[in-house]
Amino acid sequence: MRPGHGLILICISLLSIGVVMVTSAGLTVSGSEQITLQSVLLGKTALLAMASMVALFVGSYFPVDALYASRTARSFIPWLLLVMAGLLLAVHVPHIGREVNGAKRWLEIGPVGFQPSEIAKWGMIIVLAWYLARNASVMQSLLKGFVPPMILVLFICMLIASEDLGTATLICLVSVGMLVAGGSKLWHALLLMPIGVAGFVGAVIVSPYRIDRLKAFLDPYADPQGIGYHVLQSMGAISSGGLAGRGLGNSIHKFGYLPEDTTDFIFAIICEELGIVGAVLVVALYAAFIICGLAIIRRTTQPFHRLLAIGVILTIGLQALINIAVVTGSAPTKGIALPLLSSGGTGWLVTAFCIGLLVSIDRKSEHRIMRAAQDSQCDEGRIDTPNLASNASIMLDAGI
Repeated sequence: MRPGHGLILICISLLSIGVVMVTSAGLTVSGSEQITLQSVLLGKTALLAMASMVALFVGSYFPVDALYASRTARSFIPWLLLVMAGLLLAVHVPHIGREVNGAKRWLEIGPVGFQPSEIAKWGMIIVLAWYLARNASVMQSLLKGFVPPMILVLFICMLIASEDLGTATLICLVSVGMLVAGGSKLWHALLLMPIGVAGFVGAVIVSPYRIDRLKAFLDPYADPQGIGYHVLQSMGAISSGGLAGRGLGNSIHKFGYLPEDTTDFIFAIICEELGIVGAVLVVALYAAFIICGLAIIRRTTQPFHRLLAIGVILTIGLQALINIAVVTGSAPTKGIALPLLSSGGTGWLVTAFCIGLLVSIDRKSEHRIMRAAQDSQCDEGRIDTPNLASNASIMLDAGI
């Protein structure tokens, strides 16, 4: 089995767990809704999961090289940047941008609603991979290599940070990681620390609710019914799960005690209902995802493919790490969802598509490896070339 096959299985597993747990966490104390197999399979969450699987399939056959091949005026990269910036600004336009929980993060165009920050988060990975692959010769230079893409990253993050500091922080971390992986020196990245700290402090100071989150992180018991309520309820849900959990659907904290139980704090409900066993399973799936992703990076030889894969792995890995840290009280509360598990539409679709791109990269690497083996054996004169080519073609078409 190739690493790409492992990614497909992991993605489907996370989506399946997500459908079950979001449905369970979405139950209310009124008990008016009846959960049946039909209602789960035909519900909105399941339909989004199926659409995400379609996005995974489309991404797995997407011509990744086309993202890199375009140049200058024909390149789609400037257009992608304009779309990202335009969508992020559009959230502030009346009747288009929608405010949720005091933050303007959503766009509504007719019946369709989505988060532009999700588009920007994944779009920046493509933009940076394209830039780094084309400018590898100058990436060790601070002014010519590191500064230009970082200015662009900071601009996009500034547009996001006013409404979603968590996502902006994630984009910055992933971008710096990609720049270092693309050839920039580590001390270039360290130069950003004063700017990053100053920007973070400024974003916290201008928003009273962010100050409350820091206070709750430092001492949630100082105000257990106020700013510390959220994190205390989350830790209470985790601790009440024990080893095997209360049982699927038997969570108590989801009945009005734990806010955002289907989104940012879905991991707490998993721990309460499935216990340590369920928590370890989820963490193991993300760890397996990283292992499969690293295997794909080792197999590919093209810089653009490698950098794109690094960006996807960093984004999903860091996002999962930050979410679990927040839920367990190890980090201040942020609006970071658990990839492919927390309830979401835009996030599931775009994440699944980008995972599909890794599968496509793995398939191309497999083609290259098999061609190299074929050429090597032909040079040694030990095989019948037509038969080998025929067998290799059959295997590749079958996805082996």
